[in-house]
Amino acid sequence: MDDLRIDPDVVLWSAPDSDRADRPLLVLLHGYGADEKDLFALAPFLPDDFVVAAVRAPQTPPWPTPGHSWYPIEDVIDGDLAGRDPGRVTAAASTLLEWLDAAADDAQKIGLFGFSQGASVAIQALRLQPERFAFAVNLSGYATPGDLPRDAELAAAGVPVFWGRGARDDVIPPALVEHTAQWLPAHSDLSGRVYPGLTHSVSEDELADVRVFLDKRLAAL
Repeated sequence: MDDLRIDPDVVLWSAPDSDRADRPLLVLLHGYGADEKDLFALAPFLPDDFVVAAVRAPQTPPWPTPGHSWYPIEDVIDGDLAGRDPGRVTAAASTLLEWLDAAADDAQKIGLFGFSQGASVAIQALRLQPERFAFAVNLSGYATPGDLPRDAELAAAGVPVFWGRGARDDVIPPALVEHTAQWLPAHSDLSGRVYPGLTHSVSEDELADVRVFLDKRLAAL
């Protein structure tokens, strides 16, 4: 298994270190088989007030899958990764928190923006440290089944979460979608939308809704 460590040298930042002080931080977490450049391409469509940091997941999928991954899925049977081994998602979220400790320990206002695997890691990070994050964007991801010690604190905090997914997404198993549809309203201040015709991807309509959500978060901050 790859070393579970985010490489700080490949993180893409939207602003130099000298221009990050006192600005809210938005951390982008890509999906399986992608890399830090994938979601960073969306930076021009996001509010300029954020400092955007796109990180590279610490693991490498087996050949011939390109890119990087937050946790392995190649040994998954019938898509039952989260129910069978939620520890993988928790380990990935812990790795993200360790990188934040080193790279942005002084950041007081942090949001998470993840796609697919990255979205699942974002939700798991909220569960591990609910006081640390101002909000999360979950695109085509899910909440991992199983209980964590601070779930009740997260529910009480009412952290805003946007969940967007495609009606034709056949990548995330229906059981995980159903679990997420029950879990997120009980543990967050949830908003979001199901996009007709959308597969496991991001659409212009979805990005427009995310922009509205992020503008509201900026106003609240």
